[in-house]
This record gives sequence, C-alpha cells and structure tokens, in this order.
Amino acid sequence: MIFGGEFISGVDLVDIALWLFTLFFFGLVFYLQQESRREGYPLESDTTGKLEGSGVVWFPQPKTFRLPHGQGEVSVPHGPRDTRRHNLVRTASWAGAPVTPTGDPMQAGVGPGSYAQRMDIPDVTNDGRPRIVPMRTDPEYKVASNDLDPRGLTVYGADGQAGGVVKDLWIDQSEALFRYLEVDTGPAAGSRRVLLPITFAVINKGRKRVEVDAILGKQFAMAPTTKSPEKVTRLEEDKIAGFYGGGKLYATPSRTESLI
Repeated sequence: MIFGGEFISGVDLVDIALWLFTLFFFGLVFYLQQESRREGYPLESDTTGKLEGSGVVWFPQPKTFRLPHGQGEVSVPHGPRDTRRHNLVRTASWAGAPVTPTGDPMQAGVGPGSYAQRMDIPDVTNDGRPRIVPMRTDPEYKVASNDLDPRGLTVYGADGQAGGVVKDLWIDQSEALFRYLEVDTGPAAGSRRVLLPITFAVINKGRKRVEVDAILGKQFAMAPTTKSPEKVTRLEEDKIAGFYGGGKLYATPSRTESLI
C-alpha cells in the first residue's frame, strides 16, 4: 500500500514540470512550423519551375476551408499553381537573379508591377455586401467638411501633365475610409474611368489639384479598369496596385538607372 507522501517521496516535481513544459514547447514549435507552410508552399524553383519535395515532417496534411458567402472551398497546401507566362527575361541563369520586363514595362506585370492571381470576385463585408463601392451608390458617406473634396479636381502625373479629372471617391465600408479616386481620363484618352489608389495621391489644397508621383500624366489612360462601374474585384485591386507600384520604377527609363 502507498501511504501519505510515499508516492512522491522520490520524485522531483519541479523536474517533471520542466520536462513537460519542454515537450509541450517543442510540440508547439513543430505544429507552428507545419501550419506556416499552408500558404506559399511548396517552394518553386524560379529557374526550372519544379516544386521542392514536400517531405514527411515539415509539411502538414492538406486542410480544406469553407469560404463564407458561398465562395466555395479551398485546400491548402498544394493549392492551384500560378501558370501565367510572365513578360520577363532573366539577367543570369542562377536562382534569384534579377529580371528585366519585356515589351512595355508598365504593362508587363513583373517586379514592382507584379500582382497575385487572387479570386476575381469583390471583397465583401460581414453581411455579404461589396466592401469597396463608389460614394454615389451610398449617400450615407461624405467628405469631412474641413477637408477638400477632390471631386472635380484635375489629376497631374509626375511630369506635371494632366491625366484626368476626379469624378468620384470609392469608400471601404468595413473600414470607413476612402480607398480610391475614380478618374476620368478625358475624350483624348477614350474617356476611360480608372481607379487611383488614394495612397498614391496627394490632394494639394493650396493648388486645388491632385498630384501623383508614381506615373506620368499620359499613363493614366493605361491603368487597369474594372469590369463593373460600381464594384472592384480582388484581382482587379491587385492589378491596380501593381500598375501604380510599377510606375515607381518603370514610369520613365531614368527610374531604372542608378542614382550616380
């Protein structure tokens, strides 16, 4: 029989607690390492296009997630691969070598102008409504009275040339902030309506105009458009951001040269 205290009289409880914590911690690290490989893995060689071996330790078993609002299911890892042909040439044969866009670099979709192949559906709010919409569809929102309303202002590119006129603002209903300026490029450029991310724009109150350093005035007519005049899809958002981001390097040939 075991009487009071005899069961643990030769056991170091602190030592047991330390080992239990150590085993738990290593298990936690192993679990997190596996879960971190659900997106962006397995890695793909940028020279051969081959996938690295998934192995038997660090890669988790595929898990299927049901997306909200009837958007289907997605299984990760090993989701659909990006099979697009990219408009670029490599400057060297080794992995990780710099690339140079072919054709018009502003339309190549590589480097700072690259974009992810996201789902071609609008991002939505918790109740399933399109998240980013023009203000004309929701009169509840308005520009603060102490701010300059950019509607009607001319948009100028990095070269000081006009690229269009702001016709509306697009509001993020989940965050209650403006995401885009809707710009009409004018009859000379086919009167296209393009979206300008507000983070790329400076609203100059003194001169009452909108200034954009990322691209030239004539390049607004080249910006990606939306399929719907009142919605923007996730894929379109990435393409739009990639276009203006690419302009930071490719808008003029001199931007790709060294500073000295």
